[in-house]
This record gives sequence, structure tokens and C-alpha cells, in this order.
Amino acid sequence: MIGRDAKINMIDLWMETPNNVAEIRTGLEARSVDTSKYKGYEDKYAIAGSYWPPQFVIMNGDTLEPLKIVATRGMTVDTQDYHPEPRVAAIVASHYKPEFVVNVKETGKILMVNYKDIENLTITEIPTARFLHDGGWDASKRYFLVAANQSNKIAVIDAKEGKGAAIVDVDKIPHPGRGANFVHPKCGPVWATGHLGSEKIALIGTDPAKHKQHAWKACEMLDGQGGGNLFIKTHPKSNHLYVDTPLNPDPKIHRSIAVFDIKNLKAGFKVLPIFEWAGIKGEAAGRIVQPEYNKAGDEVWFAVWSAKNQESALVVVDDKTLKLKAVIRTRAWITPTGHFNIYNTQRDVY
Repeated sequence: MIGRDAKINMIDLWMETPNNVAEIRTGLEARSVDTSKYKGYEDKYAIAGSYWPPQFVIMNGDTLEPLKIVATRGMTVDTQDYHPEPRVAAIVASHYKPEFVVNVKETGKILMVNYKDIENLTITEIPTARFLHDGGWDASKRYFLVAANQSNKIAVIDAKEGKGAAIVDVDKIPHPGRGANFVHPKCGPVWATGHLGSEKIALIGTDPAKHKQHAWKACEMLDGQGGGNLFIKTHPKSNHLYVDTPLNPDPKIHRSIAVFDIKNLKAGFKVLPIFEWAGIKGEAAGRIVQPEYNKAGDEVWFAVWSAKNQESALVVVDDKTLKLKAVIRTRAWITPTGHFNIYNTQRDVY
């Protein structure tokens, strides 16, 4: 795992008491870490990108020993101006080739970094749109979709062909996290993103083979609770789509979660009072962030995110009934945000 301070910790979960077995700091500020996933290279390498310095680091997957450091400074895709500090945002590992997909925020370039020969690193540069941030795979794991947030676009990369597939117009400041994949009754397989700047939820068709007329288009726009969305999530075994709004200024909205029935999207969303269920007494921001499924796909975990001097919590919801299942509270948790199921994260299940 990586913190915003660019410190990477490798935690051995098989120890009697899980603990750190390796640690490295790859910069001063960072967002993303991943490991190699192509067949034959599983977990051989780890990679992390920094906001500062503008670079990514490829490491030994067993020890976190740095093997290659690559700067991301360069020209922007539109004006061709030199940018001295282009930050590295989302990084994912390809399932089709021995490659990492590295998103460079300010230049608007996606780098396909081939790790087959670390000494003679091969990088394919794909131009998209500026301010690349977060994204994830479609259900087939062939196409990577990433938000160019201030450009109000989603860039699509074909990992099999190693080139750009499309740039899709969406609403104001898309922020998908890894996004959410499900089958739409009209559009077929879709990938969904919410937005920081509006209440809209864009459903983008991802099946150019069988649903060509809907592929790489926002085939439907849903209305959520409001702007301020950070994460959207579903699961292959679930009929629900969860959308958080932690950055919305209205406490009624940022303290709750919107949930859609995938099989009846036209019915709109239900609101789950997650903060109320947490039972926190006293002053607390209580921003509900990041729906995260368990391995079975029958529970959804939410972080109740409060200030460092306030109480936070994790709230577990039964996905079938949408009822409260458990609340986990401890003062040891300071501003919990990202929380990940190991199985789903390792296999890109979303």
C-alpha cells in the first residue's frame, strides 16, 4: 500500500500479527501503486508514481528494492508546451502484455511501460487529454478508462493493441475511482463514473464487438444525489450500484450514500443513512466515502471520514437487503478513506 506521503509499506498478512516486512519512500507526495499481473510476471515487479518528484519507480516485487526511476517531465498533448512538474496519477497493470499503464496528469499522456526488459525499458506514449487522474479496467480487462478530469472527458486505451481507442465527453470533473462495470439492459456492458462537479453518473458502453452503436459513448446519464462524488462501485454478483458524495457541502448528502438497482435504473436511487447508522456521538464531519465490496460480493464497506480530532468508523451494509450489518469503531483510525478488499483489488474486480 502507498500513502499520500509516497511511503510504500509491504505488509505480510500471513504473519501471526500482520506487520511490515519492507518499506520505501519514492517521493514526497503520491497516489498510486500496483504490481505486475501479466502471466509469468505475477508480482515480480511493483511500481509507484509520485506527484513530486514527477516520476515513477519500478521496484523488485519481493523486496521493494528500486530498479528503475523514470522522470515524466515533457510536453503537453494540446499546446506542446514543456511542463516541468507533470504528476503521476493512476497506475494499473495490464493483463494483456507485460506492461504498466502510467497516467501523467498535466501532460495528458498515458505511458505503456513494458517491463519485459527492465534495463532497456520500452515506453509507448499515447496522447489523450490533459489532467488525467483516476480510472480502471472494463469488465474484459482489455480497455482502460481514465478521467481527464478538468477536460470533462474519459480517455479509453486498448491494452491489447497498445493504442488509444476513444475519448468520451462526459459531465463536469469526472472522478470514477476504478469505476463500476455492469450490463445495461439497452447498452450492454458499461463502465460508470460519477462527477465531482455535478450530480450526473455517466454510463459508457464498453463492447465494440456486440454493441458497436453504444461503444465509447455515454449511452445514459443518471441523476445522483449531487456533486462531490469520489467513488462508484458495484460487483459481478451484485444488483446494486453505490455512489458516494463525500465532497458535497450539504451534510445530508455527504453523510449518506445513494444506491441504484441495476435492473431498474429508471426507479432512481435509494438513500442509506450511513452516518446515522455509525452511531457517532459528538461533533464529526462524517463524510461517507468509498463503497468497497467483500470477496463474496454480499457486503459493502463504507468509511465514515471525519477530521483527525473527531471520531471515524467503518460501516458494513448487507448488499441484498441494504440493511446495516456491522459498525467498526476505534479511535486508532484517523481519517479513514481508502479501504480495499485484497482479493478484489488483486484481480481488478469492480
